[in-house]
Amino acid sequence: MKKTRILIVCLLAGSLAASGQEAEGTRWTLRDCLDYAMENNIQIQRSKVAYTSGLEDTEQARAALFPSLTASVTQGFVNYPSSRVLDNNSYSGNYSLTANWTLFNGGQRRQELKQQKLRNTIDELAVEESANDIRLSLIQAYMQVLYAMESVRINEHTVEVSKAQRDRAVELLAAGSISRVDLAQLESQLSSDEYQLVVSQTTLDNYRLQLKQLLELDITQEIALELPELTEEDILAPLPEKTAVYATSLAVMPEIAGGQLEVDVAELEIKRAKGAYWPTLSLNAGIGTGHLSGTDYTFGTQMWDKFNESVGLTLSIPIFSNRQYKTAYNKAKLARITSELDLRDREKQLLSEVEGVYLDALSAQNQYTSATERLEYATESYRLTEEQFNLGMKNTVELLTEKNNYLTAQQEQLQAKYMSLMSAQLLNVYQDKPIDETL
Repeated sequence: MKKTRILIVCLLAGSLAASGQEAEGTRWTLRDCLDYAMENNIQIQRSKVAYTSGLEDTEQARAALFPSLTASVTQGFVNYPSSRVLDNNSYSGNYSLTANWTLFNGGQRRQELKQQKLRNTIDELAVEESANDIRLSLIQAYMQVLYAMESVRINEHTVEVSKAQRDRAVELLAAGSISRVDLAQLESQLSSDEYQLVVSQTTLDNYRLQLKQLLELDITQEIALELPELTEEDILAPLPEKTAVYATSLAVMPEIAGGQLEVDVAELEIKRAKGAYWPTLSLNAGIGTGHLSGTDYTFGTQMWDKFNESVGLTLSIPIFSNRQYKTAYNKAKLARITSELDLRDREKQLLSEVEGVYLDALSAQNQYTSATERLEYATESYRLTEEQFNLGMKNTVELLTEKNNYLTAQQEQLQAKYMSLMSAQLLNVYQDKPIDETL
């Protein structure tokens, strides 16, 4: 028992030291956390890289509309082992400049450029979607840290009260008002409260670690939050209509806009696949020259004599392609159906998320109202019982029973409080509203 008490005291001392270090650090608000994460979170940075990569694909699709130009230089060496030739070695060179321009291919290149532009917008929306995911996770982690901080504060106060009750019990024992059994129960309760304080501090450290990970903070960097001063009006702020929240989220959430654009991309893919049935018309042009050693002509004369210019049109007509074009066309139509189903699935998923958060917010507000009323009664009952215990009118079991009821009521109100605040902030994200600056 003595070793356990020493261990608990050491852990408490470490917790208090950590609290002291935290007090010296820079305080982070919820806005600070969100702003920092938007700039440093790896998931968001990856989405931005994917968006930038897509812009390069668009430039390539645009460049495909213009002619291509190729320069070619060929140098050759030939050995003739026959003894009847004048020169066993021959050197040759060919030089050309060729241009190719696809004039018409059923509009496939135009459709591809339109598709790529839509994909750029989809990638941009994906960056916003990643940012929203981080916002949702950060709000939850931030509220968990605040909840754990207040839980630690409550447990610290509980330990102080338990120590005072234990000390009072020692006086009552000396006066003969209580038995040693009563004192042992209060000492056991003090040990239990000290243990709960250590548990709550560990929980706080774990929640703070989760928040640091979302912020991509280094292990050596500390993060300190400050408990906000909130009124009942802040906790029980009126909620918008659920249907209004859902309608707004459908209009502003990037995953829905992205899903709608995916349907448009699939439509363009159908047109692109249909364009493969059309002939392809290409314009070719080029200039070239060359030279060969072992002749009676000089290098300059050969270069001029072999200089040539060419121009031509090539018409490629698809006749039979082993069903490749028909398969591509049919699969493009199926892809459109899939994209429409994906959009419906996203809408249903969003409805489920919004409704879940809304019900959590509504339930938390009702629970907070009920828990606050219960806490008032539990506080008064505990206060009266403690006064009667100090006067010797109540026994230890009755005191500890009322104390546990009081602590349970405190925790229930605390949970409802931060669940209400968290749900309200999550609803703001789904409506693309700014966060509450009081947090």
